[in-house]
Amino acid sequence: VQLQASGGGVVQPGGSLKLSCVASGITFSRYDMSWYRQAPGNQRELVAGATSRSGTNYADSVKGRFTISRDNAKNTVYLQMNTLKPEDTAVYYCNAALFEVNYWGQGTQVTVSS
Repeated sequence: VQLQASGGGVVQPGGSLKLSCVASGITFSRYDMSWYRQAPGNQRELVAGATSRSGTNYADSVKGRFTISRDNAKNTVYLQMNTLKPEDTAVYYCNAALFEVNYWGQGTQVTVSS
């Protein structure tokens, strides 16, 4: 199983980035897919989730700014991040979950700085 995240980078406050996570080795459509992030000194936190049944959920801190989507035909989950803030700076990880099974990607760094 592999979850390959990409799309991170350095962006100014107010800017946008789109993260992608391509999964292999799993039946993608069966899994709930999520994005988490971890800033230095902080615990990993849930940012957004897209369930296998097309539901979505977001952390309060990103509602209205971030959008999660998935393309089951491409085994890919996306995170569109708009109006980025310095406090969004973190390593972003994608996660695939099915019952008690969890898989993690390697993470992609997002830095919001002027």
